[in-house]
Amino acid sequence: MADSQDPLDLNLWLNSDLVRRQNLLKRQFVNILEEVANSISNLELEKISQRSRGSKISKGNDLLGLPYQVLDLIRDFDSFDGVNIRLLNWFGNGFFITVLLGKNRKSLSAQFLKEGFSFGLSENKWDYPDLILNKNQTNKPETIEASDLGFHLWIKPFEILANSRVNVSSLQEEVKKILGILQVPSEQSRN
Repeated sequence: MADSQDPLDLNLWLNSDLVRRQNLLKRQFVNILEEVANSISNLELEKISQRSRGSKISKGNDLLGLPYQVLDLIRDFDSFDGVNIRLLNWFGNGFFITVLLGKNRKSLSAQFLKEGFSFGLSENKWDYPDLILNKNQTNKPETIEASDLGFHLWIKPFEILANSRVNVSSLQEEVKKILGILQVPSEQSRN
């Protein structure tokens, strides 16, 4: 990261083509996230959590100095019974799907492992540098079952292709699979 005492990179600042290309790419990713969000009804989300607050796209410019965008689906962040599906686009690092479950929900290990997810071991559920860059995650059932983090976090990389339509379709399919996993009968939703 540049220090405030470093000279301004005026060549970068005046490179309008580069800035326009980055802004176009950001808009294209937001469009992908919007299409995925619009394909999932609030009713579908409420089947998972009656406290669902729908979907929301958030954007930031500085996750370790890089822009990011997220789509949150369900948005029930209750630490005991909550659930959230997050699609994370982190420029320079990739695209990831996460599922956050409150500590009283079943971890659903077998189902998520079967779908290619890993269990996040970071003590902070929002510590993406630790989860992604340090790969602080596991696929070992015994480690997952012994975990006592106060939440269950599942994470999986998603391969982005140049074709936006294909990405939307594949992400919609991934979200539908996750919703299917999460639709356990209410008497089974607790540990």
